[in-house]
Amino acid sequence: MGRSFEYLGDVEAFLAVMEHGSFTAAAAALSTTASVLSRAVGRLEARLGQQLMRRTTRRIGLTDAGRRYLEQTREAFDLLRAAEQEAQSRSAALSGRVRISAPTTFGHFRLPVLLKPFLARHPEVRLELNITNRNVDLVEEGFDMAIRLGQLPDSGLVARKLEDAELRLVAAPDYLKRAGVPKKLDDLAKHVCLPFVMPRTGKHGDWSFIVDGENVEWQPSSVLEVSDDVLGTVSMAEQGIGICQTYDFIVRERLANGRLVELLPQFSGRTRPFSLVYAPHRHQSAAARALIDALGKPGG
Repeated sequence: MGRSFEYLGDVEAFLAVMEHGSFTAAAAALSTTASVLSRAVGRLEARLGQQLMRRTTRRIGLTDAGRRYLEQTREAFDLLRAAEQEAQSRSAALSGRVRISAPTTFGHFRLPVLLKPFLARHPEVRLELNITNRNVDLVEEGFDMAIRLGQLPDSGLVARKLEDAELRLVAAPDYLKRAGVPKKLDDLAKHVCLPFVMPRTGKHGDWSFIVDGENVEWQPSSVLEVSDDVLGTVSMAEQGIGICQTYDFIVRERLANGRLVELLPQFSGRTRPFSLVYAPHRHQSAAARALIDALGKPGG
């Protein structure tokens, strides 16, 4: 019985040319020559009885048949890679690089305890953690996954909710001794509030409360505002400069030891979601898939 797929090398040549945009760039990536790749694509077109590419001196384009063939063969090769890595992961330790981006709040206060058991189980995985409040472009910037805050737009990304983080309104004891303790929401207008400038809008982020069973958004204003790193509002509050709203997981220890005091607890209870997101059509390594599964389960 003859080999049914002996031409797969020609398919790989076609995929490489389309991925890199030219025969020359693909040849450099594959350590071969443009003429070798051109002959491979020619053999593939002859086998299929279809022209796949439109070649000019300036650019390479796809015919309708080429576009469909490119989509289908990409999916087929992704399946082959996934099957290979699945088999390898069952017989050998996970390895390779995984890139993940997270906001400063989650990156400092939640992610370490989630990553610790994963890294202990998989010591050969090289993890690259990017901590930023900027929403990275997963595909363009080469990230396997990212953690995002808030309600996610319909971006086409797959999302797994990690938690609903509860909010707290806090200030330092010496600030309250100097400025007094607010008793109702209207009192906040008389205090030094520490707003965070939202990166996407350039406006102060709302503070969120529950009043008489209804969700209420309140816009803080102040002579001092924090941008880029929302943890700066907590640092300012801890130094007695003013009042901030942040997540319970950030200030829990500070509340317990008295460095901060919770304010207006009768209006607390609001939460904001953190989710793990990744591109649905991007091929994920076995290590990346294992990290996605670990982060989505209690205990890592």
